[in-house]
Amino acid sequence: MKKYSIGEVGRLLKLKPHVLRYWEREFPFVKPKRNLTGRRVYTEREIQILFRLKYLLHEKKLTLEGAKQRIWEEIEGHEIDMKLSVQEIRGELLDILTRVNDQKPPEQS
Repeated sequence: MKKYSIGEVGRLLKLKPHVLRYWEREFPFVKPKRNLTGRRVYTEREIQILFRLKYLLHEKKLTLEGAKQRIWEEIEGHEIDMKLSVQEIRGELLDILTRVNDQKPPEQS
């Protein structure tokens, strides 16, 4: 997974690094890790969230609080969808396992 520096993210989003640092303080879901030298490194997921945040603030003209609430709702909805997907996959795997076990010939001693 590729990691991006604050400068690279700033160029992608057409934002200055101080704006990204400010958003990092204001939005708890934007918390880039730091590398061994202490520099911020952003994941692709964080960049997606930042693009969404920029859209909500600059295009939709939401307040910081409004954008924060909207993104929390979207993140929580996504997590619920993922949990349902995992449960569905788990159910399908258990069904397959049951069918495979039912088809096994009895082991001979």
